[in-house]
Amino acid sequence: MSYKFFSSSRDAIAISLIATTTFDEWIKEQPSFVKTWVKASGFRAEAGAHCLVPGPGGTLSEVLVGTQEAIGIWALAGLPENLAMGTYFIKTKLKKQLATDLAVGWALACYRFEKYKTQKNSRKFPNLVWPKGCDRDAVIRSVDAVFMVRDLINTPAEDMGPPELANAARKLARLHKAKFRTIVGDALLKENFPTIHAVGRASSKPPRLIDFTWGRPRAPKVTLVGKGVCFDTGGLDLKTASGMLRMKKDMGGAACVLGLAHMVMDARLDVRLRVLIGAVENSVSGNAYHPADVIKTRAGITVEIGNTDAEGRLVMCDALSLAEEESPELLADYSTLTGAARIALGPELSAYFCNDDRLASDISLAGQAVDDPTWRLPLWKGYRHLIDSPVADVNNVGSIGQGGAITAALYLQEFVSEKTPWVHFDIMAWNSRNRPGRPIGGEAMGVRALFNVIQRRFGKN
Repeated sequence: MSYKFFSSSRDAIAISLIATTTFDEWIKEQPSFVKTWVKASGFRAEAGAHCLVPGPGGTLSEVLVGTQEAIGIWALAGLPENLAMGTYFIKTKLKKQLATDLAVGWALACYRFEKYKTQKNSRKFPNLVWPKGCDRDAVIRSVDAVFMVRDLINTPAEDMGPPELANAARKLARLHKAKFRTIVGDALLKENFPTIHAVGRASSKPPRLIDFTWGRPRAPKVTLVGKGVCFDTGGLDLKTASGMLRMKKDMGGAACVLGLAHMVMDARLDVRLRVLIGAVENSVSGNAYHPADVIKTRAGITVEIGNTDAEGRLVMCDALSLAEEESPELLADYSTLTGAARIALGPELSAYFCNDDRLASDISLAGQAVDDPTWRLPLWKGYRHLIDSPVADVNNVGSIGQGGAITAALYLQEFVSEKTPWVHFDIMAWNSRNRPGRPIGGEAMGVRALFNVIQRRFGKN
């Protein structure tokens, strides 16, 4: 654990939050030496800026932090990398939710992925006193989930193939005493998961379906489906070298599902949770599936392979069909499905599609509330003809180069009942730039937002 919270503020250094809009009034009330120091430092309480205020004898007395008027989770996330070792406490009075959010943001800023470094970063992060009134369990739950997601995505495919991803899921299931099973290799065909098998059969690491359940059997059913493509070469429609460079993150949907599952189980929400992950490597060998192949899915729908690099939706559709057999009260899937979603929204917004307006509204509001931004894209029926096939019921890619995120979502919708409230997240699962609390690398996207929705809907046992 790279972050520490202390219970006592004795000898700790104060952190004061100052809104940019109230800075002029605040500075008027400060002692003359503080006014002089702050002016000399050029501090104007711009959002994210901070100022170190000395005390008697040159010791550090206080840290001033500029914020927007509406303070968010990342308001203090720039401090752990920039403050000297020591213990700090938040002097500003906070409401419970804000105190919890700021603690989460501080802890997430203490993340490092150094598993493969022979020379570890010796600099330790400063400590924070638990903010008064914060929900400590919620902080630890959220941070542990995001750290797990980041670690899984950041781990190279050599060490995070289908067997290793299954082991990570098994470990999580054991932690929470969930019922766990996997279906591996040719057993997928015997149990009618043909598309998962087709995508993963060319790899030396056999494909598998990860399946675990938790919670009261008669509780409302919540099912999470994750894309677990542990590495994507593109198959016979081979990617370029640059296109393959980050493909260890193509299991980011599965990682997000596991992070969300941890939060649900740790909070002991009153749901019967089921997690389904198709774990595969989309590789090239003599038995790889081909463009123009036709595969009969678990649902009985036949699919023509328009492109072997559109493998994620094939892995997902059999798992969605299995989920539908139980008619869950809420069905959610996460996947790094299309570059088109990134073209539409960029890498930092989670695109989502939803067949239920109330659920969609709840997700949007939750994303804003917890600083986990999401944006709804349409399940535009007018584009359904773009995935028609002359030889099968459906094609796995659209017939034109536009609207790729929508046609991918429409493909998945073929396997979901209109009666089932369903949300499909098409995410980047990766930070392309360093921001406070969000280093370059794997990232949980849409996870805290949907947890907020599930928590509000179903509550605790």
